[in-house]
Amino acid sequence: MLECSPSVEATYQAAMDRLTPAERIARGMAMLDWTRRWIGRQIVAEHGPLPAERLQLEIARRLYHGEPATCRLIDAAIAGLHTDVPD
Repeated sequence: MLECSPSVEATYQAAMDRLTPAERIARGMAMLDWTRRWIGRQIVAEHGPLPAERLQLEIARRLYHGEPATCRLIDAAIAGLHTDVPD
């Protein structure tokens, strides 16, 4: 991991401290959206085009890979899909 200089870290922390709660939530949601899109591009690169619902479930599987109970639910949902043909 890259080490930031104290002045860079202090500047970043000061900027984060100025955010309102709504801005913090919006920032977190934007980061989550970016992460989902990035994972989606990885999955499509590895497996080719997938139907939108299947892609969403595959993204969720990667996001929750450390939670076995959640992965079982996702796998059950994937098994219940009727097609692997892109929309």
